[in-house]
Amino acid sequence: MVSAAGGLAAALALAALVAGCGAESNGKTVKRPPRAHLVELFEVKSGRLAYTARRAGSLRALRSVKIVNEEEGRLTAVPVREGDRVAAGDVLARYDDRILRAQLDKAAATRKQAEVDYQRNRQMKAKGFVSEDAVSRAATVYEVARAEERLLAARLENMILTAPFDGVVSQRLVEPGNATAQHTHLLTVIDPSRLVTDVTVSELVIPHLNIGDPAQVRIDALGETLHAGRIVRIHPAIDPASRTGLVEVALDPVPTGARAGQFCRVVLSTGVAERLVVPLSALQRDAQGEYVMVHAKDGTVERRGVTSGLRLADRVEIRAGLEPGERVVVKGFIGLKSGQKVKPVGREAAKPADAQQPTPPGKAPAKGG
Repeated sequence: MVSAAGGLAAALALAALVAGCGAESNGKTVKRPPRAHLVELFEVKSGRLAYTARRAGSLRALRSVKIVNEEEGRLTAVPVREGDRVAAGDVLARYDDRILRAQLDKAAATRKQAEVDYQRNRQMKAKGFVSEDAVSRAATVYEVARAEERLLAARLENMILTAPFDGVVSQRLVEPGNATAQHTHLLTVIDPSRLVTDVTVSELVIPHLNIGDPAQVRIDALGETLHAGRIVRIHPAIDPASRTGLVEVALDPVPTGARAGQFCRVVLSTGVAERLVVPLSALQRDAQGEYVMVHAKDGTVERRGVTSGLRLADRVEIRAGLEPGERVVVKGFIGLKSGQKVKPVGREAAKPADAQQPTPPGKAPAKGG
C-alpha cells in the first residue's frame, strides 16, 4: 500500500518532469510559437436560390355582402334560404309597407295642392293682387311638399330588399313575421365563383412576389390535389411585430366542391435566379450590422460589411459586399479578430487565397517540383 509520503514524492517528481519540458539544460525558458487559429472557409459563388413558402389559411368569398334593412317594421316575406342561388335584383325580403303607402298618398295630395296654390299666386302677382313675398312663400311650400313625396317614395323602395349581385345566400337570420329595428342584419349573400385566401409571408420574401404570380392551393376537404391559384393582391403594410405581410391568393379556377370557410394550404414560390450565396453560419451580426470575415491573400482575415437577402435553409443571399471567388470564414469565430493570421482547415484549406485569380496574359502557370 503506497504511503501518503510516497504519493507526495511521486507528484513532485511528475511536476518537475513537466516543468523540465519547458526549459533547456542551461535553465532558460523555451518560447513556443503561438498556436495557429484554425478556421474553415467557404468560397463565395453564385447559386440558384428559390424560396418556397407553405402557409395555412381559410377560403373566403371575395364578395360577401350583409343584407341590412334601412326601414324598421314587420317582415311579410323572406323567400330565400341558405344555399339558394339568386340573381342580381331578386327579392330577398319584403316588409309591410301599408303605412308608408298611405303616407305617400297623403304627401302626393299635399304636393298637388301646393302646386295649385303656387301657380295661382304667380297669376295673381302678374295682375298685381299679391306681393312677391306671397309668391315666394307659396313656392317654398310647394318645394317642401315635393321633397316630402320623394322621401316617402325612397323609403317605400327600401321596404323591398333585393340581391346586389348573382350569388348564393349563405346566412338567413330572420323569419317572416319578425319585427326588426333599423339596420338589422337579415341575410348574407356571397359570390362562390371567386374564392380567395389570405396568408402571411415574411418581409424578406414579399419583394420577390408579384401580382399575377402562380400559386398552389391544397384544400384538405378535397384531398391531396394541388389546385391552381394566383396572387391577386399584396397588402402594402408590414406588421412591425411579426415582420410579415398579407398576400391574397385566388383560386383560378375554383374547383368543384370548394366552399368559403374551408381550411387550405398555400404554396408560394419565388422566382429562381442566380444569386451570390454563402452558408448562413458565415453571416455574423453585431451593433454595427451584418458582416463576414474574408480570408485575404496574406493569410489574415478582415471584417467586411455585407447586405443579406433571401434565406433558404442553411444558405443566405448576399446582395452587396462580396464578389464571386472570395473565401469567407464559416467556422472558428471564437476569439477571431480582423487582421489576425489564420490557418484554414477542411475542404477549402488546400486552395490558395488567389486560386480563383486568372493567369496574367503571356505568363505560363508555374510548374510544381
